[in-house]
Amino acid sequence: MLTTHRAGPYTVRGVSVGGVYTSLQVPELDVLFDVGAPLRTLTGAGTLALSHGHADHAGSLAAFLGIRALHGQHKPLRVVMPAEIVDDVRGALTAMSALQRWPLEIEAIGMQPGDEIALKGDLRLRAFKTYHPVPSLGYAVVRRVSKLKPEFAHLPGAEIGARRKAGEPLFDELTHVELVYATDTLVQVLDREPALAEARVLILECTFLDDRKSRDAARAGCHIHLDELIDRAELITNPHVVLMHFSQLYRPDEIRPILAQRLPPDLMARVIPFVPDGKYWPG
Repeated sequence: MLTTHRAGPYTVRGVSVGGVYTSLQVPELDVLFDVGAPLRTLTGAGTLALSHGHADHAGSLAAFLGIRALHGQHKPLRVVMPAEIVDDVRGALTAMSALQRWPLEIEAIGMQPGDEIALKGDLRLRAFKTYHPVPSLGYAVVRRVSKLKPEFAHLPGAEIGARRKAGEPLFDELTHVELVYATDTLVQVLDREPALAEARVLILECTFLDDRKSRDAARAGCHIHLDELIDRAELITNPHVVLMHFSQLYRPDEIRPILAQRLPPDLMARVIPFVPDGKYWPG
């Protein structure tokens, strides 16, 4: 059932079909994005980031937590989500705990656009605004690194260490956007969120691909149509672009040919369609 693709230094694994389920893990970053399907091989993720509360993105949380318990993972999972849905998610888990006769506990962290939490090492998860009919967020994984200011480059290491210990500002803090995840959103997120253009790997929804669904119909549901990405092709400069959340209107084996026919060659060379092999979607 699992689909796995490599995007530069990162592995993207899971499932994604628009309106059905989306759950994507990037194991190198220890993050799982959304839990529309309770995939047992993804339960080791240290942080779950929910984009919004719709069932195809969050509806399998209780089952996912139950699988974690079966695997002996009893520490509450850290779950970040839009701040507006924290109480509803807790209430749903309380109801499911009563049905299951087993506590389904999480460490719930409500996020607003611009908020950050620490991941492993020098990585942080930053929330940004997306555009959907319900409270929703996208997420950027950023790496913070310190770089010695050029005016101090001539100093020997021992002196740099002594000055740093004394509190002198010798270093600039640089931010590298490693990966961005944006789903269930209007295409305006590309215009308004700089992190998308800066990301080494961009994971972006592209629900509709041709005239089987019009651009206006896609916008009405707050989803992205391929026509809109073609219009903004010059903005999509990322080395690796994972397009996902395709509608079940399309068979998996149709998607790459449509993209290859319609996208500019330079962009298509960097696009990774997140689809399984063969004619059929999992499930």
